[in-house]
Amino acid sequence: MFRPLSVYIGARYTRAKRRNHFVSFISLTSMIGLALGVLVMIVVLSVMNGFDHEMRTRVLGMVPHATIEGDQPIDDWRDIAQRVMKNPQVLAVAPFTQMQGLLTHDGKVQKVLINAIDPEEERKVSIIGDFFREGSLDALKAGEFGIVIGDKAASKLGVGLGDKITFVAPEVTVTPAGMFPRMKRFTVVGIFHVGAGELDGYVAMTHLQDLARLHRWQGSQVQGIRLKFDDLFQAPRTAWELALSLGRDEYYARDWTRTHGNLYQAIRMEKAMIGLLLLLIIAVAAFNIISTLVMVVTDKKGDIAILRTLGATPRQIMGVFMVQGTVIGVVGTLIGAVLGIFAALNISAWIAALERLLGHKFLNADVYFIDYLPSQLMGEDVLLICAAALVLSFLATLYPAWRAARTQPAEALRYE
Repeated sequence: MFRPLSVYIGARYTRAKRRNHFVSFISLTSMIGLALGVLVMIVVLSVMNGFDHEMRTRVLGMVPHATIEGDQPIDDWRDIAQRVMKNPQVLAVAPFTQMQGLLTHDGKVQKVLINAIDPEEERKVSIIGDFFREGSLDALKAGEFGIVIGDKAASKLGVGLGDKITFVAPEVTVTPAGMFPRMKRFTVVGIFHVGAGELDGYVAMTHLQDLARLHRWQGSQVQGIRLKFDDLFQAPRTAWELALSLGRDEYYARDWTRTHGNLYQAIRMEKAMIGLLLLLIIAVAAFNIISTLVMVVTDKKGDIAILRTLGATPRQIMGVFMVQGTVIGVVGTLIGAVLGIFAALNISAWIAALERLLGHKFLNADVYFIDYLPSQLMGEDVLLICAAALVLSFLATLYPAWRAARTQPAEALRYE
């Protein structure tokens, strides 16, 4: 089988046991450093992809992509919904009403944002139905003043399914006896766990008609409509266009970029910056290949001189050491890629097991928007990382190989 001279000798040098064990050690550390760099970069970018994915699917699956609201309560939301649904970007529409306040039970207090919903319509725009631990959305019946809360709020208030809690609205009722806060008793009919501290702790749901009565509206009146878009990144522009088409002075739009946009942009920016920093780790490992090959060239000056006297061209000598350095880069990259893919696919389970073993949560829902470590392996990231590692490894071979090609046989053999 024909093999070019440069490939044959370069591969032979890679496999051979060197007289200089220090050179072998440096070569091994270069390979290990490159593998570790690729491994760490794949794992970290997979985790950042996981945060990005969870932000888009879980958190933004719960909060509205956009809302259209009016200055006054909306009497016929279905008419507006039909007009909005004509836009091809809009997948679903659901009515909502909101009210902030406090939930109290047995002396414990928790701030809350109550979203009044229609259970049937809400399923079209929200994934909340997939995360119930107890009860369900169907338990919200008009006139029964049922409420659904997150498990974090339930734990803080010390309540469970069927317990009574009191909602205190930020308004007062004026009576001849004085001013009294507006309060209403609700029954807990459902408990959910999304995994996002902001949602599990501070968001509750009740029926549209129940909150309308608390607002002293008609039972059919709502605050606005919630929109679900095919492409959530089109939400800001499309929502405002829809609001203007409904009535320039009557309706206005709000979208997810106002409530969670900064967090999403921070995740994307952190992914780019961390990726750049980790690429420097791979670059350091690639520069170790330069050190390795420079010492190999020094160690093999006699061999280079003999090859030159036998007719090897400077280009062939250069190719020998480029092959040797590239083999180190390819092996290190492949090892790092295999280990990185395996680690990225299992890191969520490993961290969860470590948390159970230590009894400590690494991601606190009070600080982070989710309380677990997500990971999503993306093939394009793996290919990009491996390509970057291989390119840097190849570039690292050029200078030592060029020095080897300039070796003069007479000078190299003078002291042999």
